[in-house]
Amino acid sequence: MLRVDLRAVEDGPVDVSGVIEPEDPVFEGTEIVFGEPIRIQGRITAAGMGRYYWRGMLQTVVVGECRRCLREVRSELNEPVELVFVTEGDGEDDPAAYPIPEGTNVLDLREPIREELVLNVPPFPLCREDCAGLCDKCGADLNSGSCDCRPDRDPRWAALEGLKGTLPGNEES
Repeated sequence: MLRVDLRAVEDGPVDVSGVIEPEDPVFEGTEIVFGEPIRIQGRITAAGMGRYYWRGMLQTVVVGECRRCLREVRSELNEPVELVFVTEGDGEDDPAAYPIPEGTNVLDLREPIREELVLNVPPFPLCREDCAGLCDKCGADLNSGSCDCRPDRDPRWAALEGLKGTLPGNEES
């Protein structure tokens, strides 16, 4: 139940729980890949005339690619969320508040939950903190071992390279 009757909230806090499937049209255009449904738990309370406060938890698994080695990364997302909803015209002092059209009796939480998920999904996941990535020449996964590519020499040392073997006691080996 991610649709809340605001008239019931006027009588006291309302517990909210539900599941949004990864294929739900609300996620179209986000490019987020979910590994499991999004589970939502929370409570919405009246917070004054035309204002409502929702505190909850979003839980799911997000699937992405490691930004260094391109392996699949599955990240657990357990995000506490606090949202403020205001009747249009009442929330001009709070730009973070979600507006509710005047005369609305039922509040659908799916769109604000979508926004919170988009903001909290890690933008650049890593398979592990010390991921070595891919070789920029041959594309080998450096987490599996080194490749046969020789490292590029820094061109700033080229002038000194010409002196190698010309100084006494510095024969090439």
